[in-house]
Amino acid sequence: MTEVAAAVDGSRAAEQAADWAAREAELRGATLRLVHASSWERYEAAADHDVDDPFLRAHEAARRLLDEQARRIGAAHPGLTVATGILPEETVPALLEAGRESGLLVLGTRGLGALKGLMLGSVCRRVAGRAPVPVVIVPEGSSGSARGRVVLGLGAHQPPGAAAEFAATEAALRGAELELVHAWDPDPQVVGLSVVADPAAAQQRAQVLLAAVECGVDLEHVAPDVKVRGQAVPGPAAEALVQAGAEADLLVLGVRRRHGGPGRVAHAVLHRAPCPVAVVPLTEGRG
Repeated sequence: MTEVAAAVDGSRAAEQAADWAAREAELRGATLRLVHASSWERYEAAADHDVDDPFLRAHEAARRLLDEQARRIGAAHPGLTVATGILPEETVPALLEAGRESGLLVLGTRGLGALKGLMLGSVCRRVAGRAPVPVVIVPEGSSGSARGRVVLGLGAHQPPGAAAEFAATEAALRGAELELVHAWDPDPQVVGLSVVADPAAAQQRAQVLLAAVECGVDLEHVAPDVKVRGQAVPGPAAEALVQAGAEADLLVLGVRRRHGGPGRVAHAVLHRAPCPVAVVPLTEGRG
């Protein structure tokens, strides 16, 4: 990966996401590309360059925003190459294309008032559910301090594939531990006319899954020095992952690509996670 893309829109949430992306680009030895999606750009040719033209004003405001953010980040990261670009499309398709070109896309999200931490913008939701590359959602106010822990959420019927590789790489870049988290619920069994839960069997299956994934992460190839450990947590998956993210630098989720959103569990986690969340698309070929 030679480039990390971050969307900027003038908000504090986007600014914090750009800062996260800058640190990520430094870790990867990559270029940081700051992008701003603006459908006004397509009308630039029709503008007569009158200072009162709304299209020209919108374009110039976007350019000033990008230049200001590039200077701010450049001052904080003097060795980092920072590029900028105004994307002449509607926001979601523009960001999907920026992510496809860069290989990693970083977005910020923010809450409002009493609902802070429970708000996920429609742009983030749609991009995370449709992007063909990993998308990192950085919640406003998340701590930038290093905790030395990357968490990978595991689903019962969803081999992690690319998500495990991404999580292992992120842990290696940070010198962090990789923790595998799988939430399990007691498996109801029908006995006569009654439903009897068998928590012991459910927990055993969870431990088998963790062991299989741990062995399946190609650490010798991806991250040979990363320590991996797993925990099986009883209860709802979203709640377990949000709790795990409270002490993590990054929470990684593997999802199947969808047009409407990233899926029920991922959607719930993105609403509430206290740390950056990486949504990694899984394909049939890679698991």
